[in-house]
Amino acid sequence: EIKMNQAYIVDAVRIPRARAKGKEGAYGKLKPVELLEPLFHAIAARNQLDSHQVEDVLLGCNTQTDQQGANLAKISALYAGWPDKVSGGTINRFCCSGLDAINIGAAKILSGMESLVVAGGVEKISSVPMFSDNGPWFSDPKVIQKTRFLHMGLAADLIAQQQDYSRETLDELALQSHQRAAHASKNNYFSNSLVPIKDKLGNPILNQDDSIRENINIEKLAQLPASFSAFTEAGQKVVDQVYPQDKLQALHSAGNSPALVDGASLVLLASEQKCSELNLKPRARIRHFANASDEPVKMLTGHICAMEKMLAATGLKASDIDLWEVNESFAASVLNFQKHFKISDSQINVNGSAIAMGHPLGATGGNLLGMLLDELERQQKKLGVIAICGGAGVGVVTLIERIDLAP
Repeated sequence: EIKMNQAYIVDAVRIPRARAKGKEGAYGKLKPVELLEPLFHAIAARNQLDSHQVEDVLLGCNTQTDQQGANLAKISALYAGWPDKVSGGTINRFCCSGLDAINIGAAKILSGMESLVVAGGVEKISSVPMFSDNGPWFSDPKVIQKTRFLHMGLAADLIAQQQDYSRETLDELALQSHQRAAHASKNNYFSNSLVPIKDKLGNPILNQDDSIRENINIEKLAQLPASFSAFTEAGQKVVDQVYPQDKLQALHSAGNSPALVDGASLVLLASEQKCSELNLKPRARIRHFANASDEPVKMLTGHICAMEKMLAATGLKASDIDLWEVNESFAASVLNFQKHFKISDSQINVNGSAIAMGHPLGATGGNLLGMLLDELERQQKKLGVIAICGGAGVGVVTLIERIDLAP
């Protein structure tokens, strides 16, 4: 029998997520490499890590242009003062990019080809807005037509329509996200993973995620206008090609969609041998992962396909999973995932998710992995899943198992 290597998660760190308000945001004057810099330093300091030993840095980044162009993974490691010999590669699988980077890092370790990898992601939406890379998927009329491009918000509205979710149901999920995130933030559930960026005087620029709204209520959410109503008519023509029986209704608003934020995250992955060699203490292991894709008009269901694939491969049932972090890429997509796998409210996004705290695209995978790991430890639970859907139907899932080092 071939003994598979283990891919251990040694550490996971992230910066507080900051509302993307252009130059006015908390990170308005910083570059993407500067969002990552304190995380490189923290990963090394927290684990007494000799960075010369790191074999690769893999970062997810959705919009790879301008300040996020030119292989940001390699450049950010150099910028942070890490050794020249540390390599780097940047990955784009839309919103799944960061989780994919972590999975590819784990695959390198599982295969025995490498033994120490840093993976994560970054997205500074306030400087490099979504769609600013001008990709053919959404900018070339011929490609748009052949690939059935639909804006994600309209895909979310389509799912709401297909699953018969009312605006009130979507708003209730949003309210829960803010309430849970506010509670977790107030009780310092995130403090273990949070690494603030500091100014020249050494003061934190931001201490915690700044898009959580404690004073939100259902009435305020209900008053927000639907975000995508202006595009419904054009979107319907695309929907008619695949789902002629479904009529688009504008249901998602700024309140029940993911907040736009700037963020960055890093995860330290190591083999068993490297852990003992460098005296690193593993907190969990990556048990399995999967990627898949679904029909691109419906789009936000790829993580359901990836999860089905993973359950088939592992022989596990959804009921075996203790905790779930399912990225809140619009309320309907989470409700649909939850319903499909019959997940109880007490096991999914227990500390809020992207509707309250924001979705910094490439950084989200690392953010969710860190949140899940901290919560598995806090609740003394064992198995957790991170699930993210992305553009054009893609989806990625990761199964982690906490290591209980208690005697």
